[in-house]
Amino acid sequence: MPQGVAISHHFIIVDIATLIQEFLEHLEIEKGRSIKTIENYGRYLARFLSYSKTKKPSDITDEVVRSYRLWLNRQNTGAGDPIKKRTQNYYLIALRSFLKYLAFRGVESLSPERIELAKVAERTLDLISADELACLLASPDGSDIKSLRDKAMLELLFSTGLRVSELCSLPRDINLGKDEFSIRGKGEKVRVVFLSESAKHAVKAYLDERVDMDDALFIRTDKIEQGDNSTLRLTTRSVERIIKRHAIKAGISKKVTPHIIRHSFATDLLENGADLRSVQALLGHSSITTTQIYTHITDKQLREVHKAFHGRKRK
Repeated sequence: MPQGVAISHHFIIVDIATLIQEFLEHLEIEKGRSIKTIENYGRYLARFLSYSKTKKPSDITDEVVRSYRLWLNRQNTGAGDPIKKRTQNYYLIALRSFLKYLAFRGVESLSPERIELAKVAERTLDLISADELACLLASPDGSDIKSLRDKAMLELLFSTGLRVSELCSLPRDINLGKDEFSIRGKGEKVRVVFLSESAKHAVKAYLDERVDMDDALFIRTDKIEQGDNSTLRLTTRSVERIIKRHAIKAGISKKVTPHIIRHSFATDLLENGADLRSVQALLGHSSITTTQIYTHITDKQLREVHKAFHGRKRK
C-alpha cells in the first residue's frame, strides 16, 4: 500500500525521514518558502535526527526534546563559541514546524505547543548616522560605468528598503516612468516599493551607459570589459563587498552592509512620522513583531508627547 494512505483516519507512515522529506516538499510547494529556508530546515532537522536517533514520530517526546535542548546549549560553533540562543531557537522553530505538519497530517507525535523557545535579549540595531549615510551615498562620484552602477545601487537600496537578494533579482527593464514597482520578496509575497527622484536619476544615468544585452539590472562591469558574455548578474556577496568598499571610502569605521541601509530606510521613515504598520508593509515583514525592532526610534517622539501633555494641571 502506498505511503500516506489513510486507514480509519490514521496514517500508516511511520518512517520519520520520509515524513521530513515530505514536510520540506510541503514547504516548497504549498507554503512557497525559499530554497534557502528549506535547506536550513532540512539541516536543522537532520541534526535533531542525528542526535535523537528517533525512527518514528511517536519517538519524539518531552524528554527527547528536553535532552536535545540541553545538548544544543552545550555545542560550540566552528570558532569555539557557544551557539547563540537565537540560533538555538532556529533549530527549535524547525522542529516545531515539523510537528505542526505532522498534526496537520494526522500523524501521532508530540504536540507542537510543547516546544517553547528560549528567551533571547532584544535585538539591537547597528545603525549609521544621517551624515554617514549621506557620505556613503556620495561615495561613488565617477562617471564610469562602475561608479554609476554603484551610485544607482546605493540610491535604490535607500529609496526602497529592498533586501539584498531582492536587489540582485531586479530586471533591467525597470519602469523609470513610474515612481513605484512591484517586487517578489520572502515567501513569494509581492509588495510595492517606491522610487525617489534621486534613485530614478541614478538608475537612468547607469542604464544610459550600459552597452551589454544582459537582462539583469545590476551586473559585473569587469566581465564586460574583458569581453566575457557569461552570466553578468551580481551576487549578494558581490553587492556586500561593493558596499563595504564604499563605506571605507566614505570614512565610516563601523561595518556597513545592505541590511544596514535597509535599517536606515526604516528609521528614516519612522523619524519623519511614518507609522509602524506602514513601515511593516514597505519592508515586506509578514509579522509586525519583526518590525518592532524599530520601536525605539519613536522614543524621541514619545518624549515630546510626554513633555507636552503630562502633568499640565499640576501647580
